[in-house]
Amino acid sequence: MGMLFSFALTGASSATESAGEPTLPLGLEDKTEALEPELPFGLNLERKEPAQNFQPPAFAQHSILTGFWEARGGIRTQNDAHERDASLGETRLQLETQKHLRSLLLKVTSDFIYDPVFDHHSIRLEKGEGFIDLREAHILLSPLDFLDIKLGRQILTWGTGDMLFLNDLFPKDWKSFFIGRDIEYLKAPSDAVKVGFFTGIANLEVVYTPRFDPDRFIEGKRISYWNSSLGRRAGRDINVDVIKNDDWFKDNELALRLFRNVRGYELAAYGYYGFWKSPAGLDPVTSEAIFPDLVTFGASMRGKLFQGIGNLEFSYYLSQDDESGRNPFIKNSEFRNLIGYEQELARNFTVGVQYYLEYMLDYQTYVHNLPPGSKKADEDRHVITFRITKLLMNQNLTLSLFAYYSPSDQDTYLRPLIHYKINDHWSAETGGNIFWGNNDDTFFGQFEKNSNLYAGLRYGF
Repeated sequence: MGMLFSFALTGASSATESAGEPTLPLGLEDKTEALEPELPFGLNLERKEPAQNFQPPAFAQHSILTGFWEARGGIRTQNDAHERDASLGETRLQLETQKHLRSLLLKVTSDFIYDPVFDHHSIRLEKGEGFIDLREAHILLSPLDFLDIKLGRQILTWGTGDMLFLNDLFPKDWKSFFIGRDIEYLKAPSDAVKVGFFTGIANLEVVYTPRFDPDRFIEGKRISYWNSSLGRRAGRDINVDVIKNDDWFKDNELALRLFRNVRGYELAAYGYYGFWKSPAGLDPVTSEAIFPDLVTFGASMRGKLFQGIGNLEFSYYLSQDDESGRNPFIKNSEFRNLIGYEQELARNFTVGVQYYLEYMLDYQTYVHNLPPGSKKADEDRHVITFRITKLLMNQNLTLSLFAYYSPSDQDTYLRPLIHYKINDHWSAETGGNIFWGNNDDTFFGQFEKNSNLYAGLRYGF
């Protein structure tokens, strides 16, 4: 059975990366770091790589192995007839190695996982399933002073939102996000070529993905969801069947970002050609979910505002398979808008707030063409986010709460987190994913039965 399902959380550039997320290309820091304002707490998902013109000493011209071991478990706070009581129960070993070869950097990062909660252990690298999750495997080079090239599996991110994504059309792992894995796993890897051009006028990044990399979306295997065809929640009993767009060089994606700094403010323009990243349509004949064609255009601005950092971002989503809005089985075109502000109100105490709006185009046409008995979506979807972060004990203890609230959907999603750095190697954290909604078919409301608490212990080396 398929379902009409699309994630409205589209956007955030970062997160503690997210406790360790994406990494900037070699040389990007030197060429752009001075041009970009400091990102708000929780926004920067990226692990910095060595600067392009840094030459390691002779004794370091060999492979370096780093990583961590982690045990993490979670349990649901509500009974869900369609899922197991345990939401998470995995042990994970991440190994990362990189090797400098003159002007090249080779990097491989892979996770080795065992989790009895998920009883399918065959390897599916694109879905992040099985006992191996290949996070990165790429070559980084800078053949010219103004040119960087990254080729292979990589984690990509851009945009200004804090865990809201508008112009970032790179794949997300919503399953990891909702079950309590480290926030770095919100971003899924892309198999792509990224090229960066750096000039005194502006900088341009171009990302080409030869075969569509969709989100690791909610399909029922770990998290139950609202199935519009059945008119109820579904989970392990009925997974989402999708029609894949997996033809090399035909089902491809192209993303561009043009950006520069003007008097301390980063201005950026974006473009994307590809597909909706999570299923946004339904084949009425086969009841399979589909990824319709999508083109987006957008812009953003980020910089100092009052005593903190403000950001503006918008994007126009052109749903090419339903430009007129007449097809009720394909998501309409829409505008997405974001405004945010973050400020340190006291020493080691930071507060951030965002307002996000999705506005559906051709709404009356959409309503007119709905099948009899179908529930119509709202023309406007509003989301407000709120983040508070307090650092204690010489910044070794982090207390954080991130909250989503939609006044239009009347639903809420809370992400409390306590993270403690025990010493240079050991750290522990506990947190939760708490969903609530007045209705079972709203975005956050559908996940109410998936509310969970989790805890983890990590050793880094």
